[in-house]
Amino acid sequence: MRLALIALLIGAACLATGASRAEVERWAVIAGDSAITMRVGTPVGARTGRFMRWTGDIHFDPDAPETAQVAIEVEAASLRMDDGRLTSTAAGAGFLDTGRYPRIAFRLTGLEPAGAQGFTARADITVKGVTRSVTFPATLRSEGRTAQMTGGFSLDRAAFGIGTRGPWNGLIGRQVRVDVSLATRTAG
Repeated sequence: MRLALIALLIGAACLATGASRAEVERWAVIAGDSAITMRVGTPVGARTGRFMRWTGDIHFDPDAPETAQVAIEVEAASLRMDDGRLTSTAAGAGFLDTGRYPRIAFRLTGLEPAGAQGFTARADITVKGVTRSVTFPATLRSEGRTAQMTGGFSLDRAAFGIGTRGPWNGLIGRQVRVDVSLATRTAG
């Protein structure tokens, strides 16, 4: 149930490495128009959550999106589940263990064009001190001084040591879907 990412999230999805930060403009996240969410299956249906606090360090050139650099840091304890009773469980030692691992990190490592506004994004996600790579489709629309990126990916929670002990392991789906909608504007 993590990440979102990172998350996530998230956001990072559509910006890649390649150019130095001096070559691309800094962009700021528009928090009210952005979201990092997660969804996981259970025997009684899907459970959803949303990360409420996260920051992004984004350097982006709308004319060369493949040169973007994105780093997102998510406050793990800011996850709010659709059922409030599950929020503390998700933050606990058996899941995100937010006391020991307060941050979830998303670092974009590549962005390749894949259609009109589509891209194939590659990123490293770090949860509970474990880093895994993901590849996922993302869309990017930019207009003037604003840009909107959306994308999503699935993570195997067990690969990050999330919910792998006790009865929860058999009750919660292994795949956690993370969706990111990142609205940005130029910071300058």
